[in-house]
Amino acid sequence: MTGENAVRLRPPNNRLNERAVSWWRAQWLLTTAVPVVVLVLLGALIAPARFWLLLPAAIVAAVGLACTAFFPHWWFRVHRWEVTEDAVYVRTGAFWQEWRIAPMSRIQTVDTVRGPLEQLFRLSTVTVTTASSKGALRIEGLDHELAAELAERLTRITQATPGDAT
Repeated sequence: MTGENAVRLRPPNNRLNERAVSWWRAQWLLTTAVPVVVLVLLGALIAPARFWLLLPAAIVAAVGLACTAFFPHWWFRVHRWEVTEDAVYVRTGAFWQEWRIAPMSRIQTVDTVRGPLEQLFRLSTVTVTTASSKGALRIEGLDHELAAELAERLTRITQATPGDAT
């Protein structure tokens, strides 16, 4: 697109729901707990290898707890999203930031997903599928009611936007 109809890449304005921090922490804790529990159980059952199983369990636990404390706050600060009449803007990433834009005319489907852990935190993910080879845009960590409203709004806007989403 060129001229005055061009959609420009810019920083999105909206933050995710604050409960996303707790949701990400729970994900880190669960991801860390599984290998730690397995290593501790094996260490308890296999006496000759106890040290070589408990040492990695302690290291994985320490790294997992550090990541649990650090990354969720960082992600909350960098993740942003916004929907205008022209496009969906998403910025994600901690080390490698990714800024994406999906013009309304390119949107094919809008979905909301609520996994079991998201449901526990009353959160949802909105997935915007486009005609892009890069794949869908995902806005994770939204309040479930806001996600439903956003999906409805995107559906209305895309229906009113000329184009064939290809």
